[in-house]
Formats: sequence, structure tokens, C-alpha cells
Amino acid sequence: MQFYRDGYRPGDPDVVPAAPQTRDRAAELPNEVDVLIVGTGPAGTVLAAQLAAFPDITTRVIERRSGPLEVGQADGVACRTVEMFQAFGLADALVREAYWVNEVRFWGPSDDDRSKIARSGWVDDTPAGLSEFPHVIVNQARMQQFLLDHAAKSASRLEADYGVEFIGYEMDTSSEHPVIATLRRTEGEEFTVRAKYVIGCDGARSNVRRALGIRLEGDAANHAWGVMDVLATTDFPDWRTKNVVQSAGKGSLLMIPREGGNMVRCYVDLGVVEAGDAEIRKTTATQLADVANAILHPYSIDVQQVAWSSVYEVGQRVADRFDDLSPESAADATPHLFLAGDACHTHSAKAGQGMNVSMQDAFNLGWKLAAVLQGRSDAALLRTYSEERQAIAVDLIAFDKHWSAFIAQPALDPEHPERGGVSPADMQAEFARQGRYTAGLATTYTPSTLTGSPEHQQLATGFEIGTRFHSAPVRRVADARRMQLGHSHSADGRWRIYAFGDASGAALRDLATWLADDADSPVRTFTAADADIDSVIDVHGIFRGSHHDVDVTSLPALLVPKTGPLGLQDWEKVWAADPADDIFARRGIAEEGAIVVVRPDQYIAHVLPLSARDELRDFFADFLLPVGAEVVVGSSQK
Repeated sequence: MQFYRDGYRPGDPDVVPAAPQTRDRAAELPNEVDVLIVGTGPAGTVLAAQLAAFPDITTRVIERRSGPLEVGQADGVACRTVEMFQAFGLADALVREAYWVNEVRFWGPSDDDRSKIARSGWVDDTPAGLSEFPHVIVNQARMQQFLLDHAAKSASRLEADYGVEFIGYEMDTSSEHPVIATLRRTEGEEFTVRAKYVIGCDGARSNVRRALGIRLEGDAANHAWGVMDVLATTDFPDWRTKNVVQSAGKGSLLMIPREGGNMVRCYVDLGVVEAGDAEIRKTTATQLADVANAILHPYSIDVQQVAWSSVYEVGQRVADRFDDLSPESAADATPHLFLAGDACHTHSAKAGQGMNVSMQDAFNLGWKLAAVLQGRSDAALLRTYSEERQAIAVDLIAFDKHWSAFIAQPALDPEHPERGGVSPADMQAEFARQGRYTAGLATTYTPSTLTGSPEHQQLATGFEIGTRFHSAPVRRVADARRMQLGHSHSADGRWRIYAFGDASGAALRDLATWLADDADSPVRTFTAADADIDSVIDVHGIFRGSHHDVDVTSLPALLVPKTGPLGLQDWEKVWAADPADDIFARRGIAEEGAIVVVRPDQYIAHVLPLSARDELRDFFADFLLPVGAEVVVGSSQK
């Protein structure tokens, strides 16, 4: 963590000095904003935290509730989401508070007495090597507060405006702020705010989606589950591990311990119901506890307090587009309104993906908005949001349908196999098979403007193009600190080039020299002369062998750049292999080395040889604007 780049300052380094343009900001919503975020759910808070890094972008967040969320429905935090939190500097606090899901244990009808349950086996919750972070459980409200606090401590001092609801919008294509959003305060006063972009993060009953005329399409729900967070005493031996419990004829139970050491979330199978059944929603927490106790026999739980409970029907639906462009829009039209999270996809809680995928929606969109608004990319970049994330949502819905149906199956009765069902062994095998998906690591972006083709994938087989950058240990040369290379990636909108060295390191040095000095290099082409050399593309060099063998002072200046108002050297861009866990071997880096290009949202965009010059330049030229190029903020979708 570097916090003296701009000069020494005392106090909490997590509180960034306020930018001049934010110090005299009025408390009231301004008449014009660059970005209006509607909703402070998972997607809205990630988007706020990301855009807060750019005080020159006027961002405001509105929320119809009177204050921050206090009790959240979602709680499962996938490994991928913790990786994203690391980019905000929040992972340490998150995992310190969280419950770590280490194992999943399986219970089914006892062979001796099918009226009782018995433990049948267990699996590691997350297969070894998938991530340096665990799968954890933290209340959704707490997750969102981490992000809101981060935004409030940023140079933008971004805080939500509560008690304000989005009502509708009109378009004025003659204006730089073409979206005229009609808003309403809790007391009933309506007013308008003009925005360049509006993002609807306002949940499954999204007003923004309604105003766009977009519907969620999917199957009718027909399986009900009750959920409750309980503080209880029990003789059940696995109360503090995740459990899948199948009974003989009394239903199924999914148990997930919560943070804090005592609370447990219980998902109780309430069986098949007619779609829209209003009566099932009247099921009380006491009734849920009775069903849970029947399933757990011969064990029991004595509920002392219910922190939260609800009943819902499993439903999987997705919007056919995530922005205001329609099939009739002009080919060069660019979007101005977007949907993210539950506003454009809804699903069950069993796969634990809803909050996580919603946050990844926002992480995909935030850096693109910043790039366009700061003039680094043409507004055409914004079309890639719906193209990329709608496909991910469709995959999620398909997985959720399979997963919800699978875990809702009754226990197989060996004496009556014709009745169907699934055995505890089959359930255990399926959990193990789906580990990568439930860890949030199955997303793969296909070749596009932002994702290269795999001609050179063999140079870095462990860094698959289109997947998230899979971190691994390295040694920082300057101070010999053992670190995760991926933790050098901050949520600051910059692209990363990780240059993995050849045997001698000569090709890596040649690349760094070309990137810094040649007028044809993407670093020079897309970085303003008066800006820090790493402000658009952040280049890191990873050398083979010991960190003791690398003389930092002899390296090309790009790897130890002088940046910031004081022109201080940045000592944190040069790395060497860790002899205890060689990143070159672990990630399959070829002998001749490799360039790994990583997007601002931590996904691998390309793998190229260290000798690549034209390919590297041409790749960035597809979406970055040369310095001095005319910026097109975007045309109307009309």
C-alpha cells in the first residue's frame, strides 16, 4: 500500500484527501451529474466504490430506503468476490469478520433406521488451488457497508442520497447530459436530474427496468424454500459446518453457518407449490423450525432467537438486454441507461451466486464508464457491457435451474429406486464437480474487442484468456516481500501488462524499453505527456530466479517509474519468482517468457510473446483513444 506518493500526511491512510472539486460540494443532488446510480444493493455499492476513485467524474447514488441496509438476504461470498474486494483494499477486513466455509458435509437417511439421519461424507468446499482466498459468509448489509465506507473515504467523498426514488426518464439527445431522470423524495416532492449515464441497480422490481420497457423472462417458480437466520442450542454435531441434509420423506435442509461464531442460516425445503402461492409465504419462523427439526431427527435445534426469516419461491429469470439499446437502434448508437444485478437477472439462493454475479456486473461496467468519461475510450466501449454480462447471466440461470432442482430432490430409497431421488453419495459428487462454478470462477469472456484470440496461449497455459487473472506467489524485488502478484491490481481503471521474463531477462528488458521510449508503443500512444507514465497502462516485470539477482537500479525506467507530484520512484512493479512456489512453473510460463495483458476488472485480455510489438499496439488501439483524439461521448439510441 502506497500512501506517501503525494507527500507525507498523518492519519489513517485509508482516508484519501478530498479532491478540490469535492470539498465544497452541496449536500443536495446537483442538477447535472455524469453518472446516476439507482440503488445501493450489491451492484450499486460496487459501482459507487469503483467510480469514487475518479473525483473528476460527478457520480451520485440514490436509494429509496431511508438509510443503509441493516439485514441482508444474501450472505455467500464467492472466492472471486473476495478477489475483487482485494482490489479495493477490503479483503483483509472482509475475511477477518467472515465465517470461512471449509467443508460441506452430507447427511441422509440412516441405513439402520431411515427415520433418522446419519452423516454420509464430506468434501472440501473449494477445491485446492482455485484461489488464494476462501469462500466466506458475511451478511449482505455488511458487505455493502464496506463498499459504501470505501467510497466515503475516497477523494470523491461519495455518499448515497437516501429517501430518493427513480420514477422515470426522458431523453434529450441535443444535450451532453441526455438522460432527464425524474426522481421523488420520500415526502413526495418530485424533481429532475440530468445525467450522462443512469445505472439501474434497484433490484428485481427495478423502476429503471420498468421505464426501459424491459421484462424479466423465465420459468414460473414452483418450489418454495423457507430461510431463517437462527441463534440456537443443539445436539447436532455439525452445527458449525455447511451441511446438506436429506431426510426420508420429510424434506431437505441446507445449513450454512454465519459470521460471529453462533448464528446459522437454514434453508428449509417447503416442497412444490403452485406459482404465486400466497399462502406459502405466510409460513412462520416457528413453522420453519418445526420442519427443520423433523428433518434433523434424531437431532434437534432449540431456537433462541430468529435474526431474520423469509419464504420465497425459486424463480430464474433474465432480461434480454442490459441497456437501453434495442434491435432497432442504429448500428453506431451507444447506451446511456444500464441495468445491473437483480434488475436484470433473478435466481435462487442455493447456488450462492446472486450477490456475487451482481457485483461482477458492476465491476465490469464501472471501469468502462470511467474510461469513456475521462476520454480514454470511445463510447462504443459501453456496448460491450450488455454483450458480455447478458451471456454470463444466461449461463447463471441455466446453472441455477440445474442446481436448485438437483438439491431439491428427495433422498433415494434403495428399496424403491423407481420413486427417484438422489443418494447422499451423488449429492456429494455433484457438489465437488460444481466447485469451480460456485467459487465464482467459471466466467470466461469470449474473443472480442476486449479479449484476444488464443494463438499464443501456450506461452502461459495457466493464464487462460478470458478468465480472471489467477494470482500466485512472487517476491517483490525491492524489499523481498512474499506477495500474491494479483494483489498489485487495484480497482483504479488501469490496464495491466504483466511481462514474465525469459531465461536471461533480456527480452523483458527490451520490451520495457520499447514500451517507454518508442512513439509507437501503446504506453506512449495512449498516455498524455503530462500524465504519469503508468496512468493508463501499468507495466510489471516478473523475473526468473532469485530476487537477489535483480538490480532494480539497472532496469528500464518504466519498471521503476518516477510518478506523482514529487516524482518519486515506484518500487513496487518489479518481481521475481518465489523459490518456494515458482509462478513460472505454477502458471505454465514458457521458457521464452510471455506478456499477459489484464483488464481493469482483473480478467485476462491477451497472451502474447515478449517480442510482440504490432500485436500489442493493435490490441490496445481497438478500444483506447490516442492522446489528442476527438472524444465521442456517445450518440443517442434513437
